[in-house]
Amino acid sequence: MDSPIHGALKLLFTVFCMVSVVVVAVASPESSASRSSSPAMSGQINSNSILVALLDSHYTELAELVEKAMLLQTLEDAVGNHNITIFAPKNEALERDLDPEFKRFLLEPGNLKSLQTLLMFHVIPTRIGSNDWPAHSKSARQSTLSKHVLHLAGHHSGEKTVDLANVVHPDAITRPDGVIHGIERLLIPQSVQDDFNRRRNLQVISAVKPEGAPEVDPRTHRLKKPAPPAEAGSPPALPIYDALAPGPSLAPAPAPGPGGAHRHFNGERQVKDFIQTLLHYGGYNEMADILVNLTSLATEMGRLVSEGYVLTVLAPNDEAMAKLTTDQLSEPGAPEQIMYYHLIPEYQTEESMYNAVRRFGKVRYDTLRLPHKVAAQEADGSVKFGNGDGSAYLFDPDIYTDGRISVQGIDGVLFPPEEVEAKDAPKAVQPTKVVAKPRRGKLLEVTCRMLRTFGQDSSFTACH
Repeated sequence: MDSPIHGALKLLFTVFCMVSVVVVAVASPESSASRSSSPAMSGQINSNSILVALLDSHYTELAELVEKAMLLQTLEDAVGNHNITIFAPKNEALERDLDPEFKRFLLEPGNLKSLQTLLMFHVIPTRIGSNDWPAHSKSARQSTLSKHVLHLAGHHSGEKTVDLANVVHPDAITRPDGVIHGIERLLIPQSVQDDFNRRRNLQVISAVKPEGAPEVDPRTHRLKKPAPPAEAGSPPALPIYDALAPGPSLAPAPAPGPGGAHRHFNGERQVKDFIQTLLHYGGYNEMADILVNLTSLATEMGRLVSEGYVLTVLAPNDEAMAKLTTDQLSEPGAPEQIMYYHLIPEYQTEESMYNAVRRFGKVRYDTLRLPHKVAAQEADGSVKFGNGDGSAYLFDPDIYTDGRISVQGIDGVLFPPEEVEAKDAPKAVQPTKVVAKPRRGKLLEVTCRMLRTFGQDSSFTACH
């Protein structure tokens, strides 16, 4: 039989074990919560990040380009996964040393991918400090975020280079998640340089060398031998109509340029490119939505361009599209007919249209909504399409021009003159049928009035 003292010790030991279990159970959630909320495990960008340091640094030109290229989210993902190394060109390299034509090419909305590739070419998804640089007379290849390769090299003189640029400020900014090196010039990948060269190449953009109009026989409308050179300022030998080539409604000629005997172009890619440009430009989302989602016009336009046609798109902005009523869009085929009237089967830029209206006063362009034409004239230093209240001004010129598709932004939706007149015409008012009241005779009215004057009651029922 156990003694009382031994039983009391066993009871105390049991109570101590139960208290220990409760304390551990209460403390474990707090410890796990503290581990999950620690900065090392969160992976979020904090104020000490290398991206925050870049935006607040004196490399302002590079920081602005990163924001314009919409790369902040991409760089945040890269920083969240691993350390990064940024090669930052000095501001002078982007302001004064860079070719103005190349800088204009980078900032065009249609060349956003080239700008993103150029900037990601300056970022390596690995931390490379000045101490990690290759030794003298050695080089190392490093892959960038743009999938291109940079060559890092060290020299006997102590200089460090990355491709053709010297590192002028090694370890200019260091943070726990990355490092920034200042370089003397901009690094340009070969793919971006090729895109720029192709854009400047006249053969690729289908530029046609202007030639004199051929001489046409006014009786047969066939070509004759070239006319002898005339003095400057002399009147034309033939009417201007005979010098014009047949329009697209008669015999649409394929767009000139490379492509072999078949003259085949990737029209779907070009249409997709100009629609993406509209979205990046801003203010033309409704137009893009109609072309892609509400209709199959994007596919039809791609087929036309593939066959060699050229197109000029008069694109109404979102404010103009918002004024369309439900009745105008609810009829079957109404969106297609509206858009067909905004497609001109010619390649026209803002400069060419303005020169035409300045010279001829009023120009009528064919549209894909046959046989309707859209009229253009000069107004307030710009081009105005349509007439009266249904007119629209050339608001955003040359949003997209690649030699085959030209997109010109306008501030209104155009309709053929016949529809505008029908809409504005006053509606015929139906005459209201008036029920004629039975009129009493003139003599009876005079008699009743005399009787009331003398204060006598009349026995005529008509007086009552």
